[in-house]
Amino acid sequence: MKITILSVGKIKEKYYNDAIDEYVKRLSSYCQLETITLADEKAPENLSKKEEAIVKQKEGEKILSKLNTASYLIALDIKGKQLTSEALADKIENLRVYGTSHITFVIGGSLGLSDEIINKADMKLSFSKMTFPHQLFKVILLEQIYRTFRIIKGEPYHK
Repeated sequence: MKITILSVGKIKEKYYNDAIDEYVKRLSSYCQLETITLADEKAPENLSKKEEAIVKQKEGEKILSKLNTASYLIALDIKGKQLTSEALADKIENLRVYGTSHITFVIGGSLGLSDEIINKADMKLSFSKMTFPHQLFKVILLEQIYRTFRIIKGEPYHK
């Protein structure tokens, strides 16, 4: 199975990059993993709602240009469905069993994802009602994908 993680915003912190590299290495024996990082748009703290929508739309256009239309698209969205790790593993295994060979997870920039990307998604997934920095969230997502494959393979993992 191929997994693509498409994220907006470069990660500058070495400790996040080290954690990402570790999970990329661990996942190499379970799937073909591709990570694509897109530049975020400048977004000062005090944007109007209209300016925020413009930033998200521009980032959404960048995301659209990189999407594989044959891939099953999972948008990471705070309003999405929350699953346990086991339920996520079941979902990914069911997708594989029924012929899905490519899944793309999309992480938006600091303002989130554009409506166009959210509406295009096959699934909207939330890890929590809390907001996380997108740099940290990439690590959390990779850990959960790794945990998913460990569950699918019946290998031990921390509960």
